[in-house]
Amino acid sequence: MQAINISYNGYTITTDKALLQPVAIHKWLSEESYWAKNIPYHIFKGSFDNSFTIGILKDEQQVAYARLVTDYTTFAYLADVYVIDEHRGKGLSKAMMKELVALDWVKGLRRIMLATLDAKGLYTQFGFTDPKYPERLMEITRPAIYGDSQSPLK
Repeated sequence: MQAINISYNGYTITTDKALLQPVAIHKWLSEESYWAKNIPYHIFKGSFDNSFTIGILKDEQQVAYARLVTDYTTFAYLADVYVIDEHRGKGLSKAMMKELVALDWVKGLRRIMLATLDAKGLYTQFGFTDPKYPERLMEITRPAIYGDSQSPLK
């Protein structure tokens, strides 16, 4: 699968893992996110290595990230989407999502799911809706698994 590298208003949107910065991504997720607070690096790195990733760089610094947990043919789960504070409000999350959903293999997926606390407005722009049959969905959730007992995902 060929990586994309696209210029966007002085930023680079890329799916090239060699350009992404796992240490910086982990730092943001483990310190700033509400869903992966305190995640150990080795666990994050496994998720990074085993997912389809996309990110945004500015002056070779990681400023945004997202990943799809996927089988590349029928299903994906969108996770770990973020833009660091000082780069918000510039359309970066929309640009990243636009590139992600435009990939041919992503267009062919039967189902893409996600969980969000505060960004439904963003995702509805890309076709996400509430589940048609929420009564069919189930989960096992362990919100404090990384030691954050204050997680809003309880």
